Amino acid sequence: MAGQQDKEAAKQAKKEKRAASKARRGQLFEAFKMQRKEDPWLIPWMVGAIVVVAGVAFGIGFFFDAQWVLLPLGLILGALLAMIIFGRRVQKTVYSKADGQPGAAAWALENLRGRWKVTPTVAATTQLDAVHRVLGGPGVVLVAEGAPHRVKTLLAQEKKRVSRLIGDTPIYDVTIGHEEGQIPLKKLQGFLMKLPRNLKPAQVDALEAKLAALGNRGAALPKGPMPAGAKMRNVQRTIRRR
Repeated sequence: MAGQQDKEAAKQAKKEKRAASKARRGQLFEAFKMQRKEDPWLIPWMVGAIVVVAGVAFGIGFFFDAQWVLLPLGLILGALLAMIIFGRRVQKTVYSKADGQPGAAAWALENLRGRWKVTPTVAATTQLDAVHRVLGGPGVVLVAEGAPHRVKTLLAQEKKRVSRLIGDTPIYDVTIGHEEGQIPLKKLQGFLMKLPRNLKPAQVDALEAKLAALGNRGAALPKGPMPAGAKMRNVQRTIRRR
């Protein structure tokens, strides 16, 4: 009886795995179709990567009389490089569309890779300026988006609130934008990765527990970047109702 149940469970697990794999392939294909419409150079770059890498492998193999052995390897490596190019170009397109839209920084932070603890919109205004808090190895990082003259005040207030609880733990701040002293959205993750690692994972967890008591101030931003052309007056009205 137990053996039959195990077989059924294994069968169900395989079925779910196949379904998940099919869903991922479908998502990848949809992303490819969308990117191809936005990026006319996508296919030439991908095909070029496969041809060049396969050609190099074939050329190296030619000198050792093993060109037909190395050619399949070159095609596989070329396909991997093409997929990397595809991923990078998709990421570039996504960030360029999100750049400058309210909520874009929060969206980018929530898609960070690595051990980061993100609390979006710890402070905000009805004009859709916001400060987001990130915890990680460097300590506390406050990320602001919005009008520079307004987020400067928000950052100062939030830094003061946080510093009362965390003592000597380092606090960093950054404003998203393209003006002097600001960081473009697409470079945000790189900025975070370059910060010094001051805390161990256990210390980050303890820090998160301390800061949980602070809560959020101000209006909540919509999740994700605002669509281009959205009516800001309607959005602000929605935020005030919250």
